Amino acid sequence: MTHPTRWLPSAAIVLAMIVGIGFVQAEDYEPPRMPDGTPDFQGVWSNASLTRMTRPAEFESLVIPTEKIDEITYNSYYNRRLREDNEPTDPNEGAPTDGNTQKGYNNFWIDPGSTYAKIKGSYRSSWIVEPANGQIPYTKEGRMVRAQAFLQGGDEDGGGVGMYDGPEVRPVGDRCLISFGSSAGPPMNNVMYNNHYQFVQTPKHVMINVEMNHDVRIIDIEGKHSHKNVREWFGSSIGHWEGDTLVVETRNVHPIQERRGAFPLSQQGKVIERFTRISDDELLYEFTVDDPLYYAQAWKGEMIFTKDDEQIFEYACHEGNYALPGILAGARAEEREKAREAAKNK
Repeated sequence: MTHPTRWLPSAAIVLAMIVGIGFVQAEDYEPPRMPDGTPDFQGVWSNASLTRMTRPAEFESLVIPTEKIDEITYNSYYNRRLREDNEPTDPNEGAPTDGNTQKGYNNFWIDPGSTYAKIKGSYRSSWIVEPANGQIPYTKEGRMVRAQAFLQGGDEDGGGVGMYDGPEVRPVGDRCLISFGSSAGPPMNNVMYNNHYQFVQTPKHVMINVEMNHDVRIIDIEGKHSHKNVREWFGSSIGHWEGDTLVVETRNVHPIQERRGAFPLSQQGKVIERFTRISDDELLYEFTVDDPLYYAQAWKGEMIFTKDDEQIFEYACHEGNYALPGILAGARAEEREKAREAAKNK
């Protein structure tokens, strides 16, 4: 984490100038190329950022003013949380206690990023650029799908009331079947940890290995979509090159993902993604979600992936999640206790 003394206005202005100049130069950028002449996306990239898919209420617009970025970044939730957690402990305060038994993760496990993304010369408060309010334009059906996911098994972003009758009603993230929060997408999204992606490329395919849960997307270059009755994990993704931009269309997502993902996609819907390497260290990711059943209009976003020298390690979450029997047993124990109390009060 950056030390507070580094958040100085003069430093921010210098950084903005450097990044801004870099983007101007990127317009004429010549990317490294594969043997077939297409741009080389291979390697590990990260979309870790304080910028999120939708715009938080504290921001009035898409662009965060440069003169305010230092203060806003320093006071952001995750940076403030990490600063507080890194404060020296008082050796005289006694043994620590668990003050929040409902908390899923302590700070040791999270790695959300510490800066807001800068895209096309401006700092962004959300990935969504359309609609202008930075919010997902759900239809009534779309809101019902999200409410159902929230009430039945918990929200795919990690919250929710939840039911514990059996494993099939728990979110697919809980069951370690796919990542929570739509890390693999489409559209792909950043979450509070494990935001790395490994691209592997051949003339006929592009593979994206997602760190979160080791989800894998395989994009078929110049192929054909699967039959509408053959619905795949992460959908059927077909790509083609428009100059140096890889354009990907995805349809036919698996039924489990259709209604339980962070961004549901019906059989009527599709996602168009565009990948463009704009510098040695940046990959511009643009997407459009078009689904008349779940969304009142097509919504669009822009995201930056940053080159990383890290490698992707094993994701320690067994498919099906072996911890689920214990989670469900806890719910059964609570039910038995309530039944005993009810019997006593009769």
